Amino acid sequence: MDKIDTDHIKTGKLTSNKDLYIIKIGGNVIDNSENLYHFLKDFEALDGLKILVHGGGKVATQMAEDLGIESKMVDGRRITDIETLRVVTMVYGGLINKNIVAQLQRFGNNAIGLTGADGNFIKAVKRPVKTIDYGFVGDIVKDSINPENISRLLEAGFTPVFCAITHDGEGQLLNTNADTIASALAVALSGLYDTTLIYCFEKKGVLKDINDEESLIREIDPQHYEELKVERIIHSGMLPKLDNAFTAIACGVKAVIIGKSDDLGQLKDNKPFGTRLTKNA
Repeated sequence: MDKIDTDHIKTGKLTSNKDLYIIKIGGNVIDNSENLYHFLKDFEALDGLKILVHGGGKVATQMAEDLGIESKMVDGRRITDIETLRVVTMVYGGLINKNIVAQLQRFGNNAIGLTGADGNFIKAVKRPVKTIDYGFVGDIVKDSINPENISRLLEAGFTPVFCAITHDGEGQLLNTNADTIASALAVALSGLYDTTLIYCFEKKGVLKDINDEESLIREIDPQHYEELKVERIIHSGMLPKLDNAFTAIACGVKAVIIGKSDDLGQLKDNKPFGTRLTKNA
């Protein structure tokens, strides 16, 4: 997950006390049709307004392989040359996005599939070449998210489903990290709604012991987070995720929840779900 640049947000006054859930799903949901079915059923059942954000890296990798295109990764990030960009656009914006939209329609949810280019919702800039040339990878840019435009869709009864594709405003599509898109949307819309950002993945949440699902930490505030880092309970790959989560909270997001996609239905039933990150305990 790339670092959130909070300069991209257009500020606005709070105009609604409605709840808004922005939920990001990964490959553990997308790659399994049964998991996706149950997740989307639980997603539809949530009260309040909703936005879904998805990637689809594993499917894109398989599609590229089928087409004879080599997938190149550096530290878990995809090098996106022009051929790879064509594949991820087809897979993210087409195959996966429209399948999710169709499934949500099945459950009575009037979903609408989007890239950042649709409605000019999310602009990005091609990542500058430093030590590594990532190709057509986009970083979200200043003032690129207009929450009022997205709010119009929400208030009209649509559920936006964003894939991990943005644009530069000059006709170029860009591959952008889905975690970052979800965070950026949550921060931008937090001035209009009581916004909760949820990351669904394969674990129940933040665990004291990565091998013990029963060691779930239910709540973490900034002070507790610092203690967990000192104790090395949280380290390595979880650090950037939680750093960005607390950045989002500091910028107005009500809470960030990290939990297992299978357990999303617990929110509907007002049961504890995952690990909740908040500004204060």
